[in-house]
Amino acid sequence: MSVTQSAEQADPRRWWGLVVIALAQLMVVLDATIVNIALPSAQRDLGMSDGNRQWVITAYTLAFGGLLLLGGRVADLVGRKRTFVIGLVGFAAASALGGAATGSGMLFAARALQGVFAAVLAPSALSLLTTTFTDPKERGKAFGIYGALAGSGSAIGFIVGGLLTEYLDWRWCLYVNVPIAVVAVFGALTLLHDRPGHAGARLDVPGVLLGCGGLVAIVYGFSEAEPRGWSDALVLTLLAGGVVLLAAFVWWQSRAPMPLLPLHIVKDRNRAGCFLTMGLAVIGMFGLFLFMTYYLQVVLAYSPVRTGLAFLPMTAAIIVGSTQISARLMNRVAPRMLMVPGMVLAAGGMLVLTRMTVDSSYATEILPALLLMGLGMGLTFMPVFSTATAGVAPQDSGVTSATVNTSQQVGGSIGTALLNTIATTSSTAYVTAHLTDPSKRALIVKEGVVHGYTVAIWCAVGIMLLAGLIAGVMVTAKPPQHDASAPAPVPESAV
Repeated sequence: MSVTQSAEQADPRRWWGLVVIALAQLMVVLDATIVNIALPSAQRDLGMSDGNRQWVITAYTLAFGGLLLLGGRVADLVGRKRTFVIGLVGFAAASALGGAATGSGMLFAARALQGVFAAVLAPSALSLLTTTFTDPKERGKAFGIYGALAGSGSAIGFIVGGLLTEYLDWRWCLYVNVPIAVVAVFGALTLLHDRPGHAGARLDVPGVLLGCGGLVAIVYGFSEAEPRGWSDALVLTLLAGGVVLLAAFVWWQSRAPMPLLPLHIVKDRNRAGCFLTMGLAVIGMFGLFLFMTYYLQVVLAYSPVRTGLAFLPMTAAIIVGSTQISARLMNRVAPRMLMVPGMVLAAGGMLVLTRMTVDSSYATEILPALLLMGLGMGLTFMPVFSTATAGVAPQDSGVTSATVNTSQQVGGSIGTALLNTIATTSSTAYVTAHLTDPSKRALIVKEGVVHGYTVAIWCAVGIMLLAGLIAGVMVTAKPPQHDASAPAPVPESAV
């Protein structure tokens, strides 16, 4: 270890730098869900239709997931600290614009703009973390904190969204990002260090168009499947077109002089396994958040605050699983020994939820499921982030971090659209089959809604188990301190 690296590792301010990185990551992740609970209020205030209201969520996840690879490569080219600060400032400005929205179109545009800057900010945050903490023990602690935030940020968004909506106004679900971003900007300028970007490097424009276009087409296709149906020509065209674009993207990346996503990153068996595990896990998790929010508010008639607080035990379980179990065991056991049990636990929690009824008890039926889900996610997320970014050369750390985040955001977008479509279709079929007495319509409709949720959750159980299977088969990495075959991360001082 060089003297410069030793000094860098001895710098106590790196842990304050982790606080800044974690704060920015929390803001980005929770913003995917913080407006969910506020959505009914925003819809009434701005006169949104039932068909259009989904774009408050989808505009953000589409822009975020679709542009993450570009954001990761930009971070590598111009410097991560610079793009980190730019992302924070832009995200705050877009949040203020959304909070001041006077119509639905203005709010949709602001949410899309938030997604654009989140796509710049998120990979910069993870790559700064990757290159700051290279010692295996410190890396375990740092990624434990980061993994806890990545896994619990969505649930925290529900809690904060409920409090802000009930006691202030739905607009504060967007305004709240401004003071957080201001603190993070000052912290970044003071505490974070980074090497300069690659002067004279160029972006892979065809790769941007093919890759981002393919992701957007697929996510948009899944979102349109709910109102239009799976056999609709537009839906089929979007899904097929997305697959063709992504296939062309892979072909181009093998020939591009400066590829957006160097294929050697995804050809690595462990990284590919982590990307797939993350994507599948989040498909199930985001679908669950959507169903449980509506179940608690619409079926059980919870207030926004009570709904948000109902997710608190799950958040606590994610943090315990990530920081107290995964972080302590990561250097002693292989990553898949944490990821596989984590996915099995999460699937078990979802299995409990398939028994939901219109009058289920939170304490005896919902709470145990949320605790199992949270513990499983906490066990899984931390080793996924750490293993996927281990041993990556500094010039590729941004795009690798972006690929992890892309699998998370695209998985969330697909999960919300896909499982929501399954739930809606099943609910409609149930109501049609059981509505024989018009006087019982309200009860039958409510039962149909819950039936749709349970059918979709059964699908999510299968997806979670598939994620566990992929982790067990593909992620063959050894514990970090014993894995002599993995290349050590190159310290920033050596570049």
